[in-house]
Amino acid sequence: MGAVSSSSIEQLRLMAVHAHPDDESSKGAATMARYVDEGVDVLVVTCTGGERGSILNPGLKGRADIEANIAEIRRDEMERAREILGVRQHWLGFVDSGLPEGDPLPPLPEGCFALAPLDEAVAALVREIRSFRPHVMTTYDENGGYPHPDHIRTHEISVAAFDAAADPDAYPELGAPWQVLKLYYDVGFSIPKIDALHEALVSRGLESPFDEWRERRDSWGKDRRIPEITTQVQVADWFPRRDAALLAHATQVDPDGWFFKIPLEVQREVWPTEDFELNRSLVDSSTPEDDLFAGIRERVSA
Repeated sequence: MGAVSSSSIEQLRLMAVHAHPDDESSKGAATMARYVDEGVDVLVVTCTGGERGSILNPGLKGRADIEANIAEIRRDEMERAREILGVRQHWLGFVDSGLPEGDPLPPLPEGCFALAPLDEAVAALVREIRSFRPHVMTTYDENGGYPHPDHIRTHEISVAAFDAAADPDAYPELGAPWQVLKLYYDVGFSIPKIDALHEALVSRGLESPFDEWRERRDSWGKDRRIPEITTQVQVADWFPRRDAALLAHATQVDPDGWFFKIPLEVQREVWPTEDFELNRSLVDSSTPEDDLFAGIRERVSA
């Protein structure tokens, strides 16, 4: 087959489905920035407005003006992060469920995302999929990455919408069916990554933020499945964009917190990838991979 002209190649499209504003900047942000720079059309779908998120920046805690306008402030933070990453972003329109704490746990607030009818939430995401027509989707695993009710619901609707969007009998009023070709789960700080970074920091005489994480390790496998890393995308050059996007969510991060104390040069040397678990694939590809579009690029340009 001869070379395919650039004008005949369909643009690749990636959809990242997240629970709250700031999740897109802490999970897969460098990967999205890399793909944007390579010409991929990237859309972040944010399920909730983050209205019940705690203010985690010590310098902003206790400010009545922020607490009274948190929904608007978080939208503004999302817009700044979106611009830094170069992605598009849509709101799915549901209300943050908050993170219940206590024993026993309090009931979830009425009208929140985690209590929304599943069919209604799936339909909202199907509409986005059929409109944007992504080749690849990323989201969270069945544990939500961590057990926040909005993260778990995000997983549930993403898996259901992946199937429903391609079904002509499902939600016919929401547009023409579209088959997403691959579905990935974000894998953040896996056990191998924690070990590698911890050992690198200690060997350099630097403080490691992972001591407590390592102490809790024995309990990790008892109540959750350990993710399998199938795909590692080289993104060391995009770590500064990732960090800038995360810092744009000023209410949600401590700029002097543990994440920003791991020197970039250590991260680039020791773990220069962002990691994913391939959950569904309708193309011929094999793992391990170094590209979310493995098996898709050739198909799209054919």
